[in-house]
Amino acid sequence: MPFRKYNNRQQYLMKAIPKGFRKKLLVFGGEIVGQIEYAPAEVSGYPITGDNMIVMNCIWVLSRAKGHGLGRLLVQDMVKSEKLAAGFATIALENHWSPWFRRNQTEKLGFKPVDSIKVTHKIKHKEQVFSICLMWMPKSDNAKSPAWDGQKLLGGETFCLAHPLYRPQAWKGNVFDLK
Repeated sequence: MPFRKYNNRQQYLMKAIPKGFRKKLLVFGGEIVGQIEYAPAEVSGYPITGDNMIVMNCIWVLSRAKGHGLGRLLVQDMVKSEKLAAGFATIALENHWSPWFRRNQTEKLGFKPVDSIKVTHKIKHKEQVFSICLMWMPKSDNAKSPAWDGQKLLGGETFCLAHPLYRPQAWKGNVFDLK
């Protein structure tokens, strides 16, 4: 079957799109230079929960387009589009080898840490301890912070092959160990 390795992504999208999944592309100078992907917590790619919580699954801006506030523009558009949301949540990484989802980057976008766990990866860079942080940005003063299922997160995520926390389909069990 061609594209077999995208099965998990296809299954995720079939479940999430009818329930509010959004993906927006940023076009600058005639080319796609960034994107943001988000969904209500109930159908997010992460084990994050919260009342009227929108979870940002992914955001990126190409390095050649950085420095123009485009990441912040994508987040502002998400906040503006989700009028009924009480807040927004995502994950961030500290001391991880990937340039994606760095905590300091998500903080620049307006997110604040709520919780974190220290882990090691069972497949890559096995000796490197890094943190996975639950981040959030309340939309109102009375919004309740999100929660997450840290145990479920240890299994890795399967909604995006390029994600730093991706778990290969053939891998059985957790991809991460708590430290």
